[in-house]
Amino acid sequence: MSEQGDRVGIDELLERVREGLDRVEPKQAFAEAAEGALLVDIRYAALRDRDGLIPGALVVERNELEWRLDPQGSHRAPQAVSHDLRVVVVCNEGYASSLAAASLRDLGLHRATDLIGGFQAWRAAGFPVEA
Repeated sequence: MSEQGDRVGIDELLERVREGLDRVEPKQAFAEAAEGALLVDIRYAALRDRDGLIPGALVVERNELEWRLDPQGSHRAPQAVSHDLRVVVVCNEGYASSLAAASLRDLGLHRATDLIGGFQAWRAAGFPVEA
């Protein structure tokens, strides 16, 4: 059992995780997607239904993310072709996506990162959204 001093709160964990990510702004994510990066939308269905989708993004529920993007996994998505794949994880506001990207890096997807500000920043920046 760990000592109380060894415990990390979510804010500190998020800060630590983000130190290891080269997080991207919407403009960079848009450009990277045009060059072959995979945008992965992990928002839950109610948010996608309410706010729309990023055209071309792979929709993967957060609880399935590692299973679908592990290139060695038996349940991988067709897009999960290599550990070298550039993956930009998108959540609603850019918090859960940081943790998700770190988890993908733990699986060996060393180029995984996330979108600063999430879907809301993407939409606010005027990038394409479909109903």
